[in-house]
Parts: sequence; C-alpha cells; structure tokens
Amino acid sequence: MRHLALLLALAASLPAADNTLSPEEKAAGFRLLFDGRTMNGWLDPAKQNAPGDAWMVEDGTLRTVLKPRISEDLLTLDQFADFELLFDWRLSERGNTGLKYRIQRTVFVDHSTRQPGPNGFEGMLGRELAGRLSDRARLAPGVRAEVYSVGFEFQLLDDERHPDAKRGADRQTGALYSMIPASRKASNPVGEWNQSRLVVRGAHIEHWVNGVKVLEGSLDDQRIKDGAIRRWGPAPEIRDALVNPRPRGHIALQHHGDLVWFKNLKIRELR
Repeated sequence: MRHLALLLALAASLPAADNTLSPEEKAAGFRLLFDGRTMNGWLDPAKQNAPGDAWMVEDGTLRTVLKPRISEDLLTLDQFADFELLFDWRLSERGNTGLKYRIQRTVFVDHSTRQPGPNGFEGMLGRELAGRLSDRARLAPGVRAEVYSVGFEFQLLDDERHPDAKRGADRQTGALYSMIPASRKASNPVGEWNQSRLVVRGAHIEHWVNGVKVLEGSLDDQRIKDGAIRRWGPAPEIRDALVNPRPRGHIALQHHGDLVWFKNLKIRELR
C-alpha cells in the first residue's frame, strides 16, 4: 500500500503529456486549442475556397509547410476577448514567427493581381484594400497568394541569426512586434522547445517566455498607436484597426516562411 501511494504521488507530480490538460489546468478552467491530431478548433486552410497548404499536423505539433501556394497564418475558429493562453513553440535556425492576438481582420492578396507601387509590403496591402483586387474563390490554378492577419504579435524569433533582430529590441523574442520591446531575453537556444504564456485582460497584456515575464503593458500605450501610424500609413484601414481595435478577435499562429512548430496550446477565458 505504501509503494502504491508513492507511485500515485509520483504520477501526480509528473507533467501532463503533450496536448493534454493536467488536473490543475482542468480545475483552473483551461481547455485545449489543439488536440495533437487534427485541425479541430482551427480554420483549416485546406478547407478554404481556394484550399490552402501552409500548415500540417505532424508528430503532435502544428507545423508550417515551406513554400506553400497560399502563405497564411493559422487562425482559431473562436474569437476571444480576455484570456490566458499557454503554448509551446520551437524554431528552425534563422526562424521567424509569432503568435498574434485580437485579430482585427485578414487581407487576401492574389499575386497575379498585385499592383506594383511604393512603400513595400505595407503599400501593397494598402493598394489591395483600396482596390479590393483579390478574391480567394477566384484564385486561378497555379497562382500563388498570401493572407495577412491584422492584429497584435507576440514576436518569436531566432534573435542570434535572423536579421530582423538587429533592427531593434521591439523585433526580438517576447516583444509586441514593432511596438513595445521585451524587457529581457529568456528564450532557449534555437531548436529547443520554449514555453510561453500570454495574458490579455481588457487593454492589459503580459508576455511570458519560459517562466519569465518579459513584457507587461497596455494596448492603450502610445507606443502602439505611434507604431501603427508609423508602419501602416500606406494602409490606413490597417492603421485604424490597430489604433482603435475591437476588444475581441481570433488568435493566430504566424506563417512567416520558415519552419516552426507549436504544441500544448491551452486557453482559459477570463471574466
């Protein structure tokens, strides 16, 4: 009996298996966003019109597919206002991704109708929104496309090798991308798994990496408004959506062209 009690105590102390909830997480009100086997709970790109090919389920993870026909983020079916999210992530060398929240809208761009012009990527999205040039349902066979998700990004990056990291601390892991820098570095070496936590309550936000709170701030911060105005002047619909965001939106795993993995996505809504 004593040995049985010790075994039970040991089992209770072990971490939950991947993509499952521990008794403590269940009691706290968490639920799984990813079951480790299917796209249930996500807007599966393969089921869209036209079908996408940017994401797959592999060995209990959600994994990007390199060089897809339609490059796009993976969005949750549900929308969330105030929540706590737990997630694990891993990057390939020179990898760049993020977890986006309070998604305001998405913008589909058919590369065959994309209009040339100034102001780079932001200008291209601005012209797309102004002209409503693309229609996913009419994407011609063999033509490439992309979908941009407008929201707030918890940046995840190979800070040592990716050139974006050299553009400033607001582009490095844990930052609110291009708006508020992380206060410190806490990510593991590239190739290793990291555990992160995101808290969103009203305008209050917290970004955690491997048990370290690397950012605490507010979506009302003037730096966010300044960052949106600075970056998205050529796309005023996106600028305005970030300056005056709706308080509820999808969560998205970013596809930025690199090989990245996510697992153990768990969420509880905060009241």
